[in-house]
Amino acid sequence: MTNLLSEVLNKVSLLPQEIQNEIAQQLLQDIDSELKWQKESSLDKLTNLADEAVRDSKESKTSNQGFDEL
Repeated sequence: MTNLLSEVLNKVSLLPQEIQNEIAQQLLQDIDSELKWQKESSLDKLTNLADEAVRDSKESKTSNQGFDEL
């Protein structure tokens, strides 16, 4: 555990239990979101998406659009 995280947990421990639980719930949600993002944005997945985009372009399955047309 890092020193910063240890400091945060020490400060949280001084708060009322209800607030500690709220902070813990938020941290768990943030950690779950981060783990999900890391899994979904793996290099293999990004490579597959890029390959699919190139393939779709070669097969004329794409069109040029500006951001306001998406």
